[in-house]
Amino acid sequence: MTSRDTEDHHPAPGAALWPLLFVLLWSTGFIGARYGLPYAPPLTFLALRYAIVIVIMLAVVVLARAPWPGSRRAVGHIAVSGLLIHGVYLGGVFIAIDHGLPAGVTALVVGVQPLITALLAGWLFAERVSPRQWLGLGLGFLGVALVVQTKITAFAAEQVWMMLLPAVVALLGITAGTLYQKRFCPAFDLRSGAVIQYLPCLIGTALLALAFEDMVIDWSADLIFALAWLVLVLSIGAISLLNMLISRGSAVNLARLFYLTPVSTALIAWAMFDERLGPVALAGMGLAASGVWLARR
Repeated sequence: MTSRDTEDHHPAPGAALWPLLFVLLWSTGFIGARYGLPYAPPLTFLALRYAIVIVIMLAVVVLARAPWPGSRRAVGHIAVSGLLIHGVYLGGVFIAIDHGLPAGVTALVVGVQPLITALLAGWLFAERVSPRQWLGLGLGFLGVALVVQTKITAFAAEQVWMMLLPAVVALLGITAGTLYQKRFCPAFDLRSGAVIQYLPCLIGTALLALAFEDMVIDWSADLIFALAWLVLVLSIGAISLLNMLISRGSAVNLARLFYLTPVSTALIAWAMFDERLGPVALAGMGLAASGVWLARR
């Protein structure tokens, strides 16, 4: 299936549930990082993840005889979008968490993406952002901030800013990558496209790991579980959904989904790690959900 299939007049069965499924799967990436990072340096872990994804998807391409892009220009656009969406974004997130930034705070930083996307979408795609959508985006950001603000207070201001830098880089990567793909390569085969997107990520991440990390891996059960989950569920499942959503909708409508990621992450962390949610966090979840509802088309 190609992402062009998603542009048919009749939506695919269950397409209305794709955004919610994407939020749920995307949120588990922070949980997977928490499981795996104690056993491998962040860039080494990511390089291994990219390599496994490429092998799997290359086998799928060969067996299914999936088409490749018809020009070098198309290949280049797909590669650049992948480097931004996967390489820069995931590299920033994993380094931030590895340096001690709580997953919720990392999710909050990335949660600023809808506001930046809304500011740029009108300029790049002539998308009109209505006052109701601006209100929804603002409420969503406020709700996300309330959910994770208790985690920020546990650190000194200087320490927070030092840990925030990789997360800010991740924010810029996912924002630029989503907008770039929407503009230059919104439709491509998801199977061959995955190989093209992850290959530059593997090369760049492996080179950085060789330069700055010892690349020692402790092959524990938790690491293997985290790696399998991040490869199969995130890198293949969630990213395929993301590519389909990019081809189907506006940049603003897609970006608003990221407001639900910190909320979903907090719920999963509560269920798996017994991280308690106080009244302020619950109120923030309500605000975030209301903001997403208002920001819809």
